[in-house]
Amino acid sequence: MFATLSAPVRATSLLVLVAGFAFAAGPAGAQQKSQMTGMQLSNDQPIQIQSDKLEIRDQERKAEFTGNVKVVQGTTTMQAGRMVVYYKSGEGSVASGNADIEKIDVFDKVYLKSDKQEATGDTGTFNMVNETMQLKGKKVVLSEGENVFVGCQLNVAMRTGEATLDACGGRVMIQLDPKSRKQTN
Repeated sequence: MFATLSAPVRATSLLVLVAGFAFAAGPAGAQQKSQMTGMQLSNDQPIQIQSDKLEIRDQERKAEFTGNVKVVQGTTTMQAGRMVVYYKSGEGSVASGNADIEKIDVFDKVYLKSDKQEATGDTGTFNMVNETMQLKGKKVVLSEGENVFVGCQLNVAMRTGEATLDACGGRVMIQLDPKSRKQTN
């Protein structure tokens, strides 16, 4: 079964995911804290979701997309093996395009891309109520051009853009390209 939904979802849009992964340069350690530019709630653009299968369980207030899941909103794309969308009771449905989303869980090789920025991980959770995003994995990789950040867990407050990259007992690794710095005269 191939399912495509192309409808705006209420105030907390489904592809809040990522509009950017830009970290300011800083010292490497067990945790790196910075701002993520471009992280914003996008309520005004349509969302397109494609998957091999879609199962909507209105009584459980969830929709499960499985197999080659691809979500596109504007210039932002998310891909994963599986995505489960949880929505509030009595607040519409995914099928009608007006569900009030509470949480989105993604699994099986999560890939996020927006413009020149990318992130990968094993799983992700987007809490629409608290406006937070968490990407986890054995190796969570954020990149913008030649600048690369590696850890195991990325936490982002989507309202403020504040981000924390944890190493989970190891060390955060950062590779910065000096050519990416703004030139000052």
